[in-house]
Amino acid sequence: MNTELPTLILNAEQIRQKIRRIAFQIYEINFEESSLLLAGVSGEGYVLAQAIRNELAQIAPFEVELIQIELDKTQIAQPAVQTSQPVAAYTDKVIIVVDDVLYTGRTLAFSLQPFLSVPVRKLQVAVLVDRNYPKYPVAADYKGYELSTTLTDHVDVILSDESRMGVYLR
Repeated sequence: MNTELPTLILNAEQIRQKIRRIAFQIYEINFEESSLLLAGVSGEGYVLAQAIRNELAQIAPFEVELIQIELDKTQIAQPAVQTSQPVAAYTDKVIIVVDDVLYTGRTLAFSLQPFLSVPVRKLQVAVLVDRNYPKYPVAADYKGYELSTTLTDHVDVILSDESRMGVYLR
């Protein structure tokens, strides 16, 4: 058992800078759109999506909708992945799936499922931390930080607790 204290990789201010940069990148790529939809993966991914939406509200003239993707990241196989809106509502939308960490791509591969059954305008991925261990063909269009780690390392992202906000490696 690893009893070492986690190493701080990004503090709260650095995370806010990364989120702002992601928001500007999203705006630059989608500036001609009238609206877009941020789909946050339940947990810290949804909190990250909320923060990106707040930044976009300050810089972008388009409407930003926010939904939650509900799945259990601990499950190896996923039943039908649920979202907080009916699937038909995604037709002809720009959708950005948001999660805190991209590790193997499994969670994000499952998270794309609801959007593959309807014709969407664009389907993109945003993550705060990209760990560079792809096992699934999923890549992030927007990333806050790339971090090379070992397979035994674990990355914790805390966004929902302001007093402990940070990215930690243990």
